[in-house]
Amino acid sequence: MKSANYIKRTKAGTVFDVLNVTILILMSFLFVYPFWNQLVVSFNDGIDAARGGLYFWPREFTLGNYTYIFQTAGMLDALGWSLARVVVGTVTKLVATGLLAYVTTVKHFSFHSKLRKMFLITMYVSGGMIPTYLAFIKLGLLESFTVYWLPSILSAYEMMIIASYIESLPDALFESARIDGAKEITIYTKICLPLCVPVFAALGVMVAVGHWNSWFDVILYNPSGEYDTLQIVLRNILIQSDKIKKLMSDATVGSAAVKSAAARISTVSMRAATMMVVTIPIVLVYPFFQKYFVKGISIGAVKG
Repeated sequence: MKSANYIKRTKAGTVFDVLNVTILILMSFLFVYPFWNQLVVSFNDGIDAARGGLYFWPREFTLGNYTYIFQTAGMLDALGWSLARVVVGTVTKLVATGLLAYVTTVKHFSFHSKLRKMFLITMYVSGGMIPTYLAFIKLGLLESFTVYWLPSILSAYEMMIIASYIESLPDALFESARIDGAKEITIYTKICLPLCVPVFAALGVMVAVGHWNSWFDVILYNPSGEYDTLQIVLRNILIQSDKIKKLMSDATVGSAAVKSAAARISTVSMRAATMMVVTIPIVLVYPFFQKYFVKGISIGAVKG
């Protein structure tokens, strides 16, 4: 005897399921393949990579591209500065912006709405690059590690997301704590923070990726190169490999050996290797925060 909850599958339903799975597989392939292709190129010999036609597996496997990158002078220091920037910048921004967001949601604080509007203005009005640069000079931030994280310690965008998330929480939790005599800092640390883990994790991923990928401010505010991050060193490697390849390719002496060496410094394979160096850490970390990322953004954006 068939169960009462049994639903008979129709031919149209089966066709729909097959088409749905097929489309999802094709879309997954379209998203994954570009990354896989660059990974294949990065592990391929430079001479062979210049020929093209690499699709799913290296024709001449080599670790030479990665060896060249990690043996570059200053690579380990740059990696250390990048990791320090990600950790310090992410933690300080979440702490400061989280406190600011909580203050703007406390209704008995007289200026909570005006404070939020004041910070919202900064999303539309900026002093510009030159005034900012001059201000950093006056504050002594140039040529220092502090310039990487202190100017961006507060963000109106992240504040709005966290504030919206806090406002979606039941007011009774906070009011009962106030009736019991709890101070605002206690309410924030003991009640609010544990409930806001999803939104903090989601924003933490966004902020960390932003710090990890940032490179223009390093060039602008660190001209001496003392605090160069990983992205700047990789950029310099690509520029140098382009110059070396051009010089060696234009050489007339020892043409066969010179051109062979120039081909091995392939900008194609080197570019793919540098891309993998900066992308793989993000790919490895993101899955652990994916559930928080989706939940934090979706709940924080919906009130009521």
